[in-house]
This record gives sequence, structure tokens and C-alpha cells, in this order.
Amino acid sequence: MPEPEQSGAHTDLGQDRPHGARIYDYLLGGSTHYAVDRRAGDELTRAFHPVETTAKVNRAFGLRAVRRLARLGVRQFVDVGTGLPHAPHLHDEAQAIAPECRFVHVDNDPLVIVYADELLHGTPEGRTERVRADVTDPSGLWEAVTGLGVLDPGSPVALILHGLLHLVPDGRAHESVARLLEPLPPGSYLSLSHCTGDFAPREWRAVTEVCARYGTPLRVRGHAEVAAFFDGLEPVGPGLVPAHRWFPEPGSGPGVVSDRQASLYAGVARKP
Repeated sequence: MPEPEQSGAHTDLGQDRPHGARIYDYLLGGSTHYAVDRRAGDELTRAFHPVETTAKVNRAFGLRAVRRLARLGVRQFVDVGTGLPHAPHLHDEAQAIAPECRFVHVDNDPLVIVYADELLHGTPEGRTERVRADVTDPSGLWEAVTGLGVLDPGSPVALILHGLLHLVPDGRAHESVARLLEPLPPGSYLSLSHCTGDFAPREWRAVTEVCARYGTPLRVRGHAEVAAFFDGLEPVGPGLVPAHRWFPEPGSGPGVVSDRQASLYAGVARKP
């Protein structure tokens, strides 16, 4: 990875305008954000009051999914669209179950790369790395990931796409996922979450309008459109469901949550 991307010395980090990763951090209750991000987050909350709950449900699902995948025997994970560090990290959850787990964090955002050193701290038995790559360039992404020498290409991999694909437009999202899955060996998994307007269509139209004004087009999708990402795969557990209903655990995420508040589909499936 080029050194300027790590230091941020020659990279526009968007500190003068709202930034998606920092807004998400704000909604999660983090500290890596500026006043401009808080204003945007507050505007999103006015458009759809439970949007903070949606963010927290997404994060809680991600942690549960990684734990379950580790219990299923997965030892290699590629997390695409990592975002800003927010402890506990996904690799922490996997390595707490199997310390030898290997994790590659992937993001195309130079701001995330600047903050990514925190993602490199894992167990001595395992390994954690990060790389800059784009989900819409599957070939380039896998070239960057495999170039790190972290993964065993013959062993199953969990491909993690949490809260990412609603940022990818039609015509690229489904094709990108299919191409990302293609080189993975049998026994690999796809773990995915995706915002939906199925339970609050008017409010989510308002959310997409706010995002568009801030230069971040959002493409929420219905159940059938999200399910299509899993074509040809074998679902784990309940299949594609509102995220808080996927193997719920006491204390995992917000308390009592409705489908409308979650407004997020999630699922995990296995490549046969």
C-alpha cells in the first residue's frame, strides 16, 4: 500500500464535509467525527428517527455473524467495507473463539486507511491486515488481498459485506458480489447486511434524499433484491431476515427492536 495513503499527507480526507464512515461512527456513539458529520447524522435522524438503531443493529449482527462463522470452523475472513475502527473489532470476536483466525480488512476510503492501524492488533496465533480496494473491482480486490500473503487460497473464506451494498448502484452490486464469490473454494461463506425501505418506505425515501444531498447516493433494496445476492448459496439458520432476528442473543445490540426500527436485512450463506 502506498505510504501517502497511510499517512494521509497527500490525500483529501474530506474533513470539511460530511463523511459516511464518520457519520456511521457518530450514529454508533463513537468519537471519530466532526461537527459537519454530526449535523448530517442529525438530519438523517430527523428523516428517520430510528436510524441510530439501524446502525447499532447492523453492528450487532456483524459481531454475531463472525462469532457464529468462527464456531462453524471458518478461520479466514475478508471484511470488505470495514469502516472506521470501533471496538470490539470483528477480528477480536473471531479470534476470541479461534485465536488462529486470519482477517483482512478492506476499504476503498483513504480516511479509513489512515485510521486502520488499530485494525492490525490481533492475536499472536492469528493475523490481521488491511488493504485499500474497491468492492466494484472484484479482480483488483482479490489481487490486493491475495498479495498480502495472509490467506490460504485452498481453504474456505468468509466474505463479509456488512452495511456496504446499499452504497453500490444497480448494475454493479449483484455482479460484484457474484464475481467476488467466484474464486472462493467450496465451504466458503457470504455474510451480508443491507438497508431496506420495506418497513418504512416514506421515511427511507427521505433518508435517500438526505444522503444524495451530501453526495452519498443510497440504494435501499427490498427483500427479493437482497436475497438475489445469495443466489446459488445455502442459507445458514433462518436465511435472510431482519437483522435483529438472525440468531438473536441477549445483550447483542439494542433491546426490543421492531422490523421497522431495524430496517435492515441480514443473512449468512455457504458456498456448496
